[in-house]
Amino acid sequence: MSANSPETAPRPLDTVRLAAWLEGRLPGLRGPLSATRFKGGQSNPTYLLSDSAGARYVLRKQPDGVLLPSAHAVDREYRVLHALGGTDVPVARVHCFCDDPQVVGTPFYVMAFVDGRVLWDPALPGMPVAGRSAIYDEMNRVVAALHRVDVDAAGLAHYGRPGAFFERQIARWTRQYQATVEGPGGVDAIPAMERLIEWLPANVPVTPTGRDESCIFHGDLRIDNMIFHPSEPRVLALLDWELSTLGHPLADFAYHALPWRLGAQQFRGMAGADFAALGIPGERAYLDAYCRRVGREPVDPSHWEFYLAYAMFRLAAILQGILKRSHDGTASSAEARETGARARPIAEAAWRQVEAHFPRTAR
Repeated sequence: MSANSPETAPRPLDTVRLAAWLEGRLPGLRGPLSATRFKGGQSNPTYLLSDSAGARYVLRKQPDGVLLPSAHAVDREYRVLHALGGTDVPVARVHCFCDDPQVVGTPFYVMAFVDGRVLWDPALPGMPVAGRSAIYDEMNRVVAALHRVDVDAAGLAHYGRPGAFFERQIARWTRQYQATVEGPGGVDAIPAMERLIEWLPANVPVTPTGRDESCIFHGDLRIDNMIFHPSEPRVLALLDWELSTLGHPLADFAYHALPWRLGAQQFRGMAGADFAALGIPGERAYLDAYCRRVGREPVDPSHWEFYLAYAMFRLAAILQGILKRSHDGTASSAEARETGARARPIAEAAWRQVEAHFPRTAR
């Protein structure tokens, strides 16, 4: 998280009120507190807290203003981080949660500061070939460890609704997207999204077993949501659990695999790179390694293409929400408008993929 260089927050936290609330909840805390906001991120504002003795913590809060339904659920982030603290999934230790908006304006939680590297570019420029290979093998291991967590043992059996994951999630992101284009102040509609909204529910894969798989679903498995050891290819903490729920593991993994399909200008992708020369596994090899780790058979290629199209659709809906917040003035990043504008080309890329791999049903 330290690599996420902090910047002074445009709306500073009331650190006096915050320190008073934290007293007794963070043993050893010594005021006064200082708070600086981390650069990057489009969702829940995140701050580095430092006390007078040099102790550091991280505060993550909901953004100010009117929010889209079910978005920015910091209470769910806190719950899943607390539950995973005793598992093989590397997460930051959480200290406390506050739902009183009088303290810093919105609900928030405080967790441990994890010192390490955040790797923003999935192509890992400047890193040796062996280093890239080790980083990708470690990421693959962490994602597999997450999807193998026993949800009952972790106390997360009711963290999400059972059954019909794709149908429910497609409906959810359809509503989120439609909320951005309807009514006063709505942003422009995206024709490719309208086509995906019609096509996706009618083409959910039916697996040979007919099982509706479920695991802890992170929802934002990007390389830059992992903090790596300062010098070793080892993940110290998996971050940004706002979108987590119980869901289909391959939907989660397909989102994680989008850098192989998207370009750098679309959304932190690396499509078209010479993966062998870089020491980065190809998309299929990376997927197969994950399948071996979680103990599942190789994924049917047509099913995989659906999962990827769904992941692009979902990402486009998220980005459209960021664009709407930038129009409303409630986005947590100055780059929100530019980021949100990527929704359209990603939705268009998803629809091109559907037309290429499912020409009959895409008519």
